[in-house]
Amino acid sequence: MKILKRIISPIWKTWFFLVFAISFLVLYPFFWFALSTGRLDLGFRLKRVWSYCIVIGAGIYPRVIFKCTSRRMPRPCIFVGNHTSYLDIIVSPFYIDHLALYLGKAELLKAPLFRIFFQKMDIPVNRKSRIDAVRSIKRMEAEIDKGRSMVIFPEGTIPVNTHHTLPFKNGAFKLAIDKQVPVVPVVNVNNYKLLQNGGFFKSFGRPGIAKIIVFEPIPTTGMTEDNLVDLREKVFNIINDTLNEHYGTKD
Repeated sequence: MKILKRIISPIWKTWFFLVFAISFLVLYPFFWFALSTGRLDLGFRLKRVWSYCIVIGAGIYPRVIFKCTSRRMPRPCIFVGNHTSYLDIIVSPFYIDHLALYLGKAELLKAPLFRIFFQKMDIPVNRKSRIDAVRSIKRMEAEIDKGRSMVIFPEGTIPVNTHHTLPFKNGAFKLAIDKQVPVVPVVNVNNYKLLQNGGFFKSFGRPGIAKIIVFEPIPTTGMTEDNLVDLREKVFNIINDTLNEHYGTKD
């Protein structure tokens, strides 16, 4: 069975990246027009179209479970999720119902064509530079003031082929408290099983159902920096406990 998976997985992953790249190239002129003219709402709607193209073409079916009173998310808010796969980003427009910007690593500015998102829309951050990190925080604050939401993965990286969460960094929660906007916990349950992180031939990939759970927004009105750790731990526990319900405490 493992031998069969090692044969089929690279074929599927090759097809996945072809679907990803071709659909992006087809949509690129529209992305360029939308982002070059400052129409970020249109840019985000195009991202949703792109996500549909990828998942349909690759045989991935997002199943979003809303454990909240309404599927309409507050504007603005900060979506905070565990990061297990690049698929986490691709499926996010299926639960985000309005313009949201993504915080991503600064290395993406070097990616040909793809960098347009981090030049014109999303927010790059170089965590090795304190000055750059502060600049990114100021930019996020300014975008929230405009009514735009943020998508942040507070682990700061993708754990290798596991559902277990790494400790959360403070940035997303400090931002939420400083701007008094709600935090929306999101659990990416099994994306790492569909598109694993790692070497092309060392990691597996396959079609299937991507399960995502969206929880009730946590208000931060009246919170101060003294509440930062409690807020961070509350969101971490929601995500971690949900994963433990699905997988148990061990792999």
